[in-house]
Amino acid sequence: MGDVLSSVLWMIVTIGLLVTFHEFGHYWVARRCGVKVLRFSVGFGRPLWSRRDRHGTEFAVAAIPLGGYVKMLDEREGDVPASELAGAFNRKPVGQRIAIVAAGPAANLLLCVLLLWGMFVVGRPDYSATLGQVQGIAAQAGLRPGDRIGAIDGREVRTWMDALQLLTVAAIDRHDPQLQVFDAQGRESTRRLPLSTLPAGFDQESVARLAGLAWHHQMAPAVTSGARPGSPAAGLVEPGDVVTAIDGRRIDYFSDIAPQVQALGERGGPAMVEVDRHGERLALEMQPVRQSDERDGPARWVLGIEPPQKLAPAPHDAVQRFGPLAALPAAVRETGRMASDSLGMIRRMLTGQASVKNISGPATIAQVANASAKRGVAWFLFFLALVSLSLAIINLLPIPVLDGGHLLYYLIELVKGSPLSERSMVAGQYAGLAMLAGLMGLAFYNDILRLVN
Repeated sequence: MGDVLSSVLWMIVTIGLLVTFHEFGHYWVARRCGVKVLRFSVGFGRPLWSRRDRHGTEFAVAAIPLGGYVKMLDEREGDVPASELAGAFNRKPVGQRIAIVAAGPAANLLLCVLLLWGMFVVGRPDYSATLGQVQGIAAQAGLRPGDRIGAIDGREVRTWMDALQLLTVAAIDRHDPQLQVFDAQGRESTRRLPLSTLPAGFDQESVARLAGLAWHHQMAPAVTSGARPGSPAAGLVEPGDVVTAIDGRRIDYFSDIAPQVQALGERGGPAMVEVDRHGERLALEMQPVRQSDERDGPARWVLGIEPPQKLAPAPHDAVQRFGPLAALPAAVRETGRMASDSLGMIRRMLTGQASVKNISGPATIAQVANASAKRGVAWFLFFLALVSLSLAIINLLPIPVLDGGHLLYYLIELVKGSPLSERSMVAGQYAGLAMLAGLMGLAFYNDILRLVN
């Protein structure tokens, strides 16, 4: 219950902040263009607090804290006294109306840059794109555990999430990306990962796993919690022992133990298990036995070494941090990169290449907001920047009801020299509402599936 309440709280903070900034963009440009603003409301519904400034604008905080709005003087929404016609939105030149409408998404774009600047100054801790386990097509491509991906198709990779996103896009495009790789000794090489060989209809949320990749920070270290009673390791392996080698083969992660034990069992004979016990190196001789377990499926060779019960998070090895001056161009570049990636994903969803499962609703936003807040200030700033950018892009889509739909109307007016007919605009509004309802329905459906799964 605590997580649910926390998620709702952080979602309210996120939506309230970003939408208020969006509406402030409309308000600020409208005032500069001489439009009279009747109300600037943070939230919807009954006002809990309000005051009026000397220009006659009412500023209000309303009961439903999920957004906000700016109400301008407009003849289409009621009678306007002759003395105030000059301040009506609909009386302004089309260029000014375009500027006022575009100011909302522009404000979110600017906010994205500012939030990323703050993130870079604070420093966002993350993990490098270092591989922990390599199987399948990744192993066939020549990748090895301990390799770090430095670039994909010439684009720099700073973190494992950068790599995962680029690999996912390449898989969706049925493209075999070229990877710049550095091994544990720092030697550089190039590998081509054949993602085009993934089966049709593959799970686009599991590209790394399907390619046979696991990141090093997700791998459990070879620390044991002891041995299973009655097993070959019983009485030999103690809690806290770190397995370093089996039969002379190095062990880096706990998942490396099972394949080595299987090979030993099939070969026959005892195994020499090397462990580190509080800094002391020990060599323990054990004989694998073949056992079956209903939980684990068919019989297999085992030693009975138990995995750690509780793992501490792996230490971060890729902190993104800049000084206040260097952070500004970095934030601009990151905004451009994120915008390009978002638009590319929208294009792929429209053409059917990318799954519509990528569309998220309020439940997912709330969960990610809560998780980001728990990870620290820098991660929450990054999350806010991503949602702010998404809000800007969505509002610029040429869908009536959204800012992009109004901009489309005004561009048509510029071309034909006169406004669209009232009938055409009303028809567009209905079509826009239907499209928006369908988009929201899909987002809610995806949210429900994620929660159920």
